[in-house]
Amino acid sequence: MELRGKTALVTGASSGIGAATARELARAGCRVILLARRQRELDRVAASLGDRTAAVHALDLTDADAVTRVARRISADLGTPDVVVNNAGAGQWKFVEETSPAEAVQMMAAPYFAGFFVTGAFLPGMLARNSGHIVNVSSAASRFVWPGATAYTAARWAVRGFTEALRADLARTGIGVTLFESGVVATEYWASNPGSRERVPGIGRLIPEVTPEEAARAIVRGVERNRKLVVVPLMMRLTYLQHALFPGIVQWLMTRTGYRRPLSA
Repeated sequence: MELRGKTALVTGASSGIGAATARELARAGCRVILLARRQRELDRVAASLGDRTAAVHALDLTDADAVTRVARRISADLGTPDVVVNNAGAGQWKFVEETSPAEAVQMMAAPYFAGFFVTGAFLPGMLARNSGHIVNVSSAASRFVWPGATAYTAARWAVRGFTEALRADLARTGIGVTLFESGVVATEYWASNPGSRERVPGIGRLIPEVTPEEAARAIVRGVERNRKLVVVPLMMRLTYLQHALFPGIVQWLMTRTGYRRPLSA
């Protein structure tokens, strides 16, 4: 897709990958719509985009009614976006017994339900126009499993399943679908979720961290080239290849080098 002159919507745009992706889309010539919960941070990102900011909306993306209301307003004011990047996500890495029911629901709500709601709100307009591109941002947790991040991992598998099913739904249309996955990205997520970083499996620590800007550039290239799957960094892509060839060995390493429950007193 040629991005110059297009309108792109990014969720979770207040920081991290979302903010970096908004800036990269603006550099590519897009007008950018920013969605997230935190108004102050959204305004800061909008200021960095200058006249490339099309709109800013602070809302809870896991609230289906709120998403519907904002989507109607955006469609009325700006039309259906050409690109939708579903990046909003949350969730601390915990074992099942450490995770409350409310936390499990919250982790599934974002990213999975948030992405589903936003996509569902704008897909009719894309179908009527028979053009557009949808990006779902996930992580390597949608391919591999490791100890101590159960609900988080399940939510990322849900995003992957949604993406594959959506691509099948849209196979005979002019709408592209990209799944973005990566290893550790150096964002404020880790500071906001203490104890999670320590649970990265030992084998995962051999893979270089990715900056939000590197992730954003990969996402935008994926849209421009209509990629089905975008994975960064290179060593993670090689790990995916190893997993395809030797799934049992790679999974054994993920489990073997993963976090262990503290010993009981």
